[in-house]
Amino acid sequence: MDILSTVNSNDIILTGDRTTGQLHLGHYVGSLRNRVILQDRCQQFLLLADAQALTDNMGNYLKVRDNVLQVALDYLAVGIDPAKSTIFIQSLVPELTELASYYLNLVTVARLERNPTIKDEIKQRGYERDIPVGFLTYPAAQAADITAFRATVVPVGADQIPMIEQTNEIVRRFNSSVAGDVLVEARAVVPAAGARLPGIDGKAKMSKSLGNALPLSASPDDIRQAVKMMYTDPGHLRVEDPGRVDGNVVFTYLDAFESDSTQLAELKERYQRGGLGDAVIKKQLEERLQALLAPIRARREEFARDPGQVMAMLKQGTQQARTVAARTLADVKAAMGLNYY
Repeated sequence: MDILSTVNSNDIILTGDRTTGQLHLGHYVGSLRNRVILQDRCQQFLLLADAQALTDNMGNYLKVRDNVLQVALDYLAVGIDPAKSTIFIQSLVPELTELASYYLNLVTVARLERNPTIKDEIKQRGYERDIPVGFLTYPAAQAADITAFRATVVPVGADQIPMIEQTNEIVRRFNSSVAGDVLVEARAVVPAAGARLPGIDGKAKMSKSLGNALPLSASPDDIRQAVKMMYTDPGHLRVEDPGRVDGNVVFTYLDAFESDSTQLAELKERYQRGGLGDAVIKKQLEERLQALLAPIRARREEFARDPGQVMAMLKQGTQQARTVAARTLADVKAAMGLNYY
């Protein structure tokens, strides 16, 4: 689904990133470039999810803290404008924690454990029954993030749809408990299939932890080496051999970054017919990535020269976010009869 075709001016978007490392090309294709466009179409809140990052990074406090600035630099570098998008630090909005504490009364442990996203991540991390409570109850915390800003749209990967479904369950339960429409349901929007990049090693997902990601701050040499190591078609041994396009990592990337569709179609036809070497398509891809990342890298370096200014921007965005979240919290507490004075 193309999120750009499903969002209108009345929508409110809530999205963001865990602050566990710099962002990479996968983030750019999957979300960042859309955020730059959407900030001119509707209201957008961008969450620097440091509190969420701690649900499985307790003890790595400096890693989470330091990457707040790094992710913010990536946002600014790609063209996200703090005058158009509200960028804020999750842990500095205590209203979110209070909302989550109320929502926890609307869900059961059994329901949390049945959440497919949580079940899969518990298995991936090998927690078995030794599950951190903060990790298990994350769906309630995410519901607080979404509802605090009355978000109507949440861009997510397909594996995260159950989280939005649970948010909407909480919304319905709360509204039913107070006999009013206090909270707003959100709709999950999953990016189109072509909006997800595989890792440079050809694995299904580009990931910082797997070491197969190309960061947005990559140097020209980093880009060159990354393209050089990409897999093409193992059966394409000679230039004159017909080659496969499907599953060919270089062509997958060209689909994402080559703007000349006619030229790309010609390259694919020549490669499949035989007579086009891997070096040619890799050179084409490298040129596209160098052209894309050079200005992003330059802007990032410029913003990084004054980290104090970036943090001041985050402080302002966080204050704006708190104002909005405080209004929602006041409405929730009033609906529950907790407005004592």
